[in-house]
Amino acid sequence: MNKIIRFGVSLPEKLLKRFDKFIAREQYSSRSEAVRDLIREELVKQEWENSKSEITGTLTYVYDHHVRGLLNRITELQHSFQEIIISTQHIHIDHNNCLEIVAFRGNPQHARRLYNRMRSLKSVKHTAITMSSTGRGLA
Repeated sequence: MNKIIRFGVSLPEKLLKRFDKFIAREQYSSRSEAVRDLIREELVKQEWENSKSEITGTLTYVYDHHVRGLLNRITELQHSFQEIIISTQHIHIDHNNCLEIVAFRGNPQHARRLYNRMRSLKSVKHTAITMSSTGRGLA
């Protein structure tokens, strides 16, 4: 386990009050935990901006599986990104709509390219990307 270091932070009163409301709304147990989480979030963003980083994340998308040829285009796209895709999960939402979750690990530029290509497919109704980290640089 990492050694915990204490340090002080000075904030304007209004900002601290807003931060305390945020902490209560998000149900953090302490200011320290909220600060740690915000720092980690910013570090993950930096990993995604560094083209030499290895990142992880998920791509989720919803589509109508009745659209002719769409499933073949999705499968073809997944195969062209097999160097970063590590897992997929297919979920039947209702009679027409399916949700797929794609977990990936690799270069952030490849992940963004996968996201952009998926959301540009005609008849894919919604696409979202979740940025995460391998956790190696986060405590």
